[in-house]
Amino acid sequence: MSLNKRAIQILRPLIRYKSFLIGLVILVFMVGLSIYATIAYPYDRTIKIWYDFRAWEDYPRLARPAWIKLFTGLNELEGTITLDSRLARGGFVKTRKPIVYGGEVKGIYIILESSFRYNYDVLPSQIVRWLYVNSTKPVYIVIEWIKPDGTAINVSKLMLNQGEYYADLSGEGLDFVLEYSKYITLKLGESPKYLLDGIIVLMGKEDKSILYRNTVTPSKGTYRVVVRAESSDVNANVDIKINIYGTLYGIAGTDDRRRDLFIAIAWGAPLALGFGLVASVLTTFIQMFVAALSAWYGGEVDMVIQRVNEIFMVLPFLPIVAMIALFYRLTIWSLLAVVVALGIWGGGLKTFRAMFLQIKEMPYIEAARAYGAGSMRIIIRYMLPRALPVIIPTIVIATPSYVFLEAALALLGLSDPTSITWGKVLEEAYAGAAMYRGYYHWILFPSVMLVLISIAFASIGFTLDRIFNPRLKEM
Repeated sequence: MSLNKRAIQILRPLIRYKSFLIGLVILVFMVGLSIYATIAYPYDRTIKIWYDFRAWEDYPRLARPAWIKLFTGLNELEGTITLDSRLARGGFVKTRKPIVYGGEVKGIYIILESSFRYNYDVLPSQIVRWLYVNSTKPVYIVIEWIKPDGTAINVSKLMLNQGEYYADLSGEGLDFVLEYSKYITLKLGESPKYLLDGIIVLMGKEDKSILYRNTVTPSKGTYRVVVRAESSDVNANVDIKINIYGTLYGIAGTDDRRRDLFIAIAWGAPLALGFGLVASVLTTFIQMFVAALSAWYGGEVDMVIQRVNEIFMVLPFLPIVAMIALFYRLTIWSLLAVVVALGIWGGGLKTFRAMFLQIKEMPYIEAARAYGAGSMRIIIRYMLPRALPVIIPTIVIATPSYVFLEAALALLGLSDPTSITWGKVLEEAYAGAAMYRGYYHWILFPSVMLVLISIAFASIGFTLDRIFNPRLKEM
């Protein structure tokens, strides 16, 4: 029988089971996601930027997935509005004017102007700015924020030397926030019933709604930003970058380091599949080979293998793996080697040994002995293939347990610190109190992926078991 006919003969009964089709669809999705991750996000480059906080400075922090607006019905800003005077299309117009006094040029006057439209129903999550000063002498800088209704707010008045300066304009207690509190109290005749912050001051609508935090709405329209810089250094230069961060981003949102969680979800798929499958296949095949040696040779070989196996059966598997990972800070692949080395021992080895003791007495094994086949040839060519139909479902069903083992170690802070796995995302979400702070998307996606991969392998594995296990086949 050709290989194709044999494959069709095996697959035909499988596709009659809905559980197999469900598992297959999920598995195809996981494989497709893995291929996409390796092509769209090359691993070396992804690992390099994943832990580089400067690479994510233009992403909103803890943004929810963009599709959430389909359920809220609110028009929210997705991503970030970036205004950067260093870029040709950064949104700023720069004007330089010499300061002339007594017929001589005494300095330079720099004006940076920009505008942006904000027509969203929800306030942005954060507003930050960077100033880049290149001057041999101090530079006096004034930043003015003009709202759509014409209200001008002096955000900063600074005297700066050469360097890069970062400021978060979102907080409470900033000078311009305190000044605005007095202004809005005089304008509305009563003071706000909470502490204003920079976002509400810069983006909030100036009416009675601003008096209560739960009623404040953004002022829609065109905003203007004007930066005026003055220095006695005629060659001085000043640039500014302003980020207005949204509340939504991408398919999976972002974490507290502004990183796109979809990259972690996508890269978690190949790592989970690779770790789970390799651990399951290697553990099962090595376990089967050791069991075959024990059953075939018997005597002292069998006794030594069984005593060693019984020692490992007494030792707790997970605590030993956790202890090794804690002491040696293993990479994900060295952790895989440890898991395989410890996983080959246990009850499975005894089960395989009992199976091979029966196979050893079969007539075709006696025939192989009669024509002079060696021990290793009999084990590899005749005994092991006999057990393959039984171990295939075992390998498939065991795969999720190794995926969850890696996730559990990651959740305990014992996984590879440089890898990007679902367990690592969950560990960081736990450290960031995601559940307590209501950032459910941070936990939802890696948890769903772990459940999906378990359903996929369990559905396929139990279907295979029903096909290959004669006792279940008869039921």
